[in-house]
Amino acid sequence: MEIERIRLQEHGDDRGMLIALEQDRNVPFVIRRVYYLYATHGGVHRGMHAHRHLNQLAVAVRGSVTFLLDDGSGPVRVVLDDPSYGLHLGSMVWRELYDFSEDCVLMVLADHVYDPADYITDYAAFLREVRGPVYQEGMAACQGL
Repeated sequence: MEIERIRLQEHGDDRGMLIALEQDRNVPFVIRRVYYLYATHGGVHRGMHAHRHLNQLAVAVRGSVTFLLDDGSGPVRVVLDDPSYGLHLGSMVWRELYDFSEDCVLMVLADHVYDPADYITDYAAFLREVRGPVYQEGMAACQGL
């Protein structure tokens, strides 16, 4: 699966902490968009989509959030709860975000500007696209179709 936890270098002293996010250093792509989620209500699920081409780096700058990730080979859960780690999500990874702490602020850096055509919002359609025609033919044969 094209995901990676990236340790972000902390700088600090008795005054506090600082983490710099720098393209081609600890952000493995050109940064074209930055957004953040906050004030997410309890019980809410966000995301529920995949991107065909987009790369992202997600950082829980405050609080925590759980990611359910799937590249077509099965789900993996990742909790972000430390601002000194980023989660690099490559293309064709389904993502659902949930269990937001009340104080969660999730910042996301992306390598493209917003493009609705890049989104896959139907999980079954995502699985068909990510697994490709060979997988679909094999499944049809197994099911006797």
